[in-house]
Amino acid sequence: MMFSKISGPRLYALPFIMALGACVSFGGKAPVSMLVLTADNVVAAGTARKATVAEALFIQIPQVPRKLDNNRVPVQIDASSIAYLKDAFWADKPARLMQMLLAETVSAKSGNLVLNEVDAGGKAVRILSGSLLEFGIDAATNEAVVVYDVVKIIRGSATEKRRFEARRPVTAIAPAAAGAALNAAANDVAGQIADWAG
Repeated sequence: MMFSKISGPRLYALPFIMALGACVSFGGKAPVSMLVLTADNVVAAGTARKATVAEALFIQIPQVPRKLDNNRVPVQIDASSIAYLKDAFWADKPARLMQMLLAETVSAKSGNLVLNEVDAGGKAVRILSGSLLEFGIDAATNEAVVVYDVVKIIRGSATEKRRFEARRPVTAIAPAAAGAALNAAANDVAGQIADWAG
C-alpha cells in the first residue's frame, strides 16, 4: 500500500492557506435584498389561451441605454450626471423585468395570447418592441420615472410608435421607497401600453 508524503514546509503552509481562505472572497457580496416588479394586473391561475401564430402578440425585450444595462437603480442628479442608488439592486436587468411585467399586464387586460421572442420561433406577425429610455429616480423632483418608446409592428400593415411615461413621488431616495415608486410607475406604463396595443 502506498501513501503520499507531505513534506514539512508544505505541511506548515496548510494552516496559513486555510486561514487565508476565510478572509478572501472569490465573488461579490450578495445584497441583503433585491427589488422586483409585481404586476397589478395578473392572469388568473388555470387560465388557458389559444391562438394562431398570426393572432398571438409577441413582446420583445426592449433596448436600453447603457445606464440601464445592469441591475442598479440610476439617480439623475442633474441634466448631465447620474449616480446609482446605494444598496439598491434589481433581481434582473430592468429590460427583462419590464418585458415580463408588460407581458403579464397585456395578457391580463386584453385576453390576448402573449408570447416572448423565444416562443415565436421567428414566425411572429404581431410584435411589440421598443426602447426603455428611463427607469430610475429623478433627484430634482423626487420622482420615480419610467419612459418607454414602444413600436407596434403588424407584418403587412402599418408600423406605429408611441412614447409612454409615468412618474411617481418617492418618499425617500432609498432602496425600498425607490423600488415601490418604480413598481407603481412601471405598472402605470404597462397599463397604458396594454390599452394601446389592444
